[in-house]
Amino acid sequence: MSEIQTRQPSETTAPPFRRGTNLLAVASGKGGVGKTWFSITLAHALTKMGKKVLLFDGDLGLANVDVQLGLMPKRDLNDVIRGRISLDKVIQEYEEGGFDIIAGRSGQASLSALPSQRLAHLRDQLLEVAGRYDVVIADLGAGVDRTVRMLSATATRTVLVTTDEPTSLTDAYAFIKLGNAAGLSKNISIVVNMAPSTNEGEKTYNTLLKACENFLRLKPPLAGMVGADPKVKDCIRHQTPLLIRSPNTQAAADVEAIAQRLWKGMERVKASAAHG
Repeated sequence: MSEIQTRQPSETTAPPFRRGTNLLAVASGKGGVGKTWFSITLAHALTKMGKKVLLFDGDLGLANVDVQLGLMPKRDLNDVIRGRISLDKVIQEYEEGGFDIIAGRSGQASLSALPSQRLAHLRDQLLEVAGRYDVVIADLGAGVDRTVRMLSATATRTVLVTTDEPTSLTDAYAFIKLGNAAGLSKNISIVVNMAPSTNEGEKTYNTLLKACENFLRLKPPLAGMVGADPKVKDCIRHQTPLLIRSPNTQAAADVEAIAQRLWKGMERVKASAAHG
């Protein structure tokens, strides 16, 4: 992968960020890489590990966590953003998976252009709510807009989902490059999704790693790979989590292994913060 010229966002200023100790952000350079599916499955895997989990749909404007889970929430993030209600009042229990969710609002493009002050207030509410949980997973929008950058800055770790498609790799590199410019590169880990095989997944990661090493002097770690599996499309089509509909598949085992690694990493961060 050769160096790419990435377009700088029009707004360079952002609210000063606060970082949580139990917040995982899931991001992608582009759409269509299975980011939301991965977020849902990761939340479920952590729940099965005995953790209390909240899944926050932070894809402002194109939210679809509720769609993939077959839910029809009475209240969502839009009510919070418009000041009608506080964030904790829109938390909904997803009984089948055993975790809680905060649903977004699809089709509200204006939400992705929130004023910085309101965005910071939303961030602060999320960090306050996070104190009630072991883990909060924020499913971010695709790309590198201001909302994504700020929520990624708030997270303990950002999990960047990519595939072997050239455009996915290019956009993943752009995400890391902009994160590096903002001082966030040390908190990014890579997940290769829909890998045709372990060997192909490693090739995909190494392609991205080589570009980061050559042009950014960075070595973002690999959080794990998720193998391509037709059962994934089946569970999305039936609006049922993979760990319920097809829990014995390789893709399910892959996400569960990633959940274990990410949790251990978060425990190290908490221990460091406690002694710091």
